[in-house]
Amino acid sequence: MEEFELLFKNFSRFIELTESEKIVITNYFEYQEFKKKTILLKEGTVSQGTWFVCSGVLRNYRIDNNGVEHISQFAPTDWWIADLYSNVSKKPSFNTIDAVEDTTALYIKIKDFEQLLLEVPKLERYFRISLEKNLVSMHERLLDGMILSAQDRYIKFCEKYPSLINTLAQKQIASYIGVTPEFLSKMRSNYLRGK
Repeated sequence: MEEFELLFKNFSRFIELTESEKIVITNYFEYQEFKKKTILLKEGTVSQGTWFVCSGVLRNYRIDNNGVEHISQFAPTDWWIADLYSNVSKKPSFNTIDAVEDTTALYIKIKDFEQLLLEVPKLERYFRISLEKNLVSMHERLLDGMILSAQDRYIKFCEKYPSLINTLAQKQIASYIGVTPEFLSKMRSNYLRGK
């Protein structure tokens, strides 16, 4: 299955799997398809698992008390997405995860994930390295929000998500970098003129 080949290629960044380990892995993941705007995880519910994006784009966001949307993550093809807080704490999520466009993904439930790690122990290394990289990225994003200008945050967005620059709605990019769509439009125009 083509989707699993992408997953195995992702795993190969940090570990080497045998053919028998690959077969075990395929037994734990469920292939899913989502139409644009499908909600995978709703705020207030407890997350039950994690998705690996095979095609399309998912996003993780929260809506504040004023109805303003704050996007914390996009997950394009070959990225993972989950609500780690809810997965680990078993408490209701503060966020929503939905499909930005028609998307296919491989899904693994938390309970199956724990069993998979017992059956393929080298995956512990893969997920430890991935989690470390995720923590560094989140820390960097937090600091960027405090010290970088909106222009610099936009440039970093473009570097992090080059495949999404021309496919996402402007309001979604604005939400991610923490500006209004109007400000983003003006800033992009100035940025392109300056190039």
